[in-house]
Amino acid sequence: MELSYLIIAGVCIVALILFLWLVPIGIWFQALISGTRTSLIQLIFMRFRKVPPSVIVNNMISATKAGLKLSQNELEAHYLAGGRVNSVVNALISADKANMNLDFKTATAIDLAGRDVLKAVQTSVNPKVIDTPPVAAVAKDGIQLIAKARVTVRTNIKQLVGGAGEETILARVGEGIVTSIGSADSHKKVLENPDSISKLVLEKGLDSGTAFEILSIDIADIDVGKNIGAQLQMDQANADKNIAQAKAEERRAMAVAQEQEMKAKAQEARAKVIEAEAEVPLAMAEAFRNGNLGIMDYYKMKNIQADTEMRDSIAKPATQAKK
Repeated sequence: MELSYLIIAGVCIVALILFLWLVPIGIWFQALISGTRTSLIQLIFMRFRKVPPSVIVNNMISATKAGLKLSQNELEAHYLAGGRVNSVVNALISADKANMNLDFKTATAIDLAGRDVLKAVQTSVNPKVIDTPPVAAVAKDGIQLIAKARVTVRTNIKQLVGGAGEETILARVGEGIVTSIGSADSHKKVLENPDSISKLVLEKGLDSGTAFEILSIDIADIDVGKNIGAQLQMDQANADKNIAQAKAEERRAMAVAQEQEMKAKAQEARAKVIEAEAEVPLAMAEAFRNGNLGIMDYYKMKNIQADTEMRDSIAKPATQAKK
């Protein structure tokens, strides 16, 4: 008997726990005394729809106390869609207190787009400062300048869905800084009036199509970098020198090749002369045999040859003395 009583008591306790979990009386009573209308049946149905009743009811209470009227079905639908109900409700309350025009549909769309709607509202109320990385640019006189800027932005709620983020703002500001410095005639003018960079960048409307509105752009720091113009001239001079050396080497190689060719032709000519001189005795012998050359003619030729050699020997020392 005692065992059966214990079993019955255990079953009753489990049934009571299941009943209290399935029927959130505490949450329903909390909503009732807070002035938020909801039925106990709807809270039970939330369990079956896998929606935590505490999340929906607590946010409805917060909205009601803040003077907002939100639908329980809309909050459930947003939760089931994967949205952050608590963030959306807090964002709506913050926007209402700041007199911002933010409705429930827009807030849920921003939340489902993956953006933090509460942070967006806070940034819209309290502008955010974005520090740009160092941006290097070269003025027309060839001097490099390295600038850092601080961009003050606030969220543009209307363009938060589909608008570009901070990376686009930084890229556009960097592009504007490069354009401003690059269009300056001298780097000294930029150093004297760094606010000219801010004015030129702001005139470009860099926040178009982004989720932010640029309030101001301030140049935080600007340093002088390398003399890029002089470096380019040195590089060009080195390149010209290398080209000239290559052309000179080419001409020298062509001259050497021509000299070698001339030497080869001279050697070929000398070989032909030697070959021709070797045929002279044969021709003379043939002339003697045929009777075309007499002995007196031969001695006369030898005399002329001896006379020529004597004149050459006399002329050579004088030529060497002149040298």
